[in-house]
Amino acid sequence: MEKTNVMRILEQKNIPYTAHTYPHEEGVAVDGVTVAQAMGQDPECVFKTLVARGASKAVYVFAIPVADNLDLKKAARAAGEKSIEMVHVKEINALTGYIRGGCSPVGMKKAYPTFFHETAEIVDRIAVSAGKIGFQVELDPADLLALTGGALADLTVA
Repeated sequence: MEKTNVMRILEQKNIPYTAHTYPHEEGVAVDGVTVAQAMGQDPECVFKTLVARGASKAVYVFAIPVADNLDLKKAARAAGEKSIEMVHVKEINALTGYIRGGCSPVGMKKAYPTFFHETAEIVDRIAVSAGKIGFQVELDPADLLALTGGALADLTVA
């Protein structure tokens, strides 16, 4: 299996992980629930990475279970912003170094404030993108939170 930058970072930090691949069409983003099913995993344990911008123009990263939707009001509250809006798809690569569908909370161009939905602390393992469409890494949520400096918050639409 080819190694992604995310896998290399985890190895450098001695963080144990399991790499997974899933079938995909080159350059085509697959929805997260489909990815979880392809890997035989519970969608509650597979998190998607979303990039947003606050009213202050600061950039934030939100990781939530793939079947859920980000609540922008809750995200703004977690980030201490008046409001939050998703960044445009065409900005994702310039901000993160990743493309839509392959965005990982690990190894972005800059270390943006990162928030994980509060359920991250109750799952045994968490899977996130390995930085490339078709690749995921599964690891201990505590390791992922520590690595990203992530905070926990209620982020999803009820």
